[in-house]
Amino acid sequence: MSQRKSAIVTGSATGVGAATALLLAQRGYDVLINYSKSERE
Repeated sequence: MSQRKSAIVTGSATGVGAATALLLAQRGYDVLINYSKSERE
């Protein structure tokens, strides 16, 4: 049985969170992302 890698990345719409989510996905992780718009949006 193979083990799947997964990660939850919060604040993943921009910046460090987005880069982290992309890197993990490129490395084979199943990535769950979370984003809540800010007051500026």
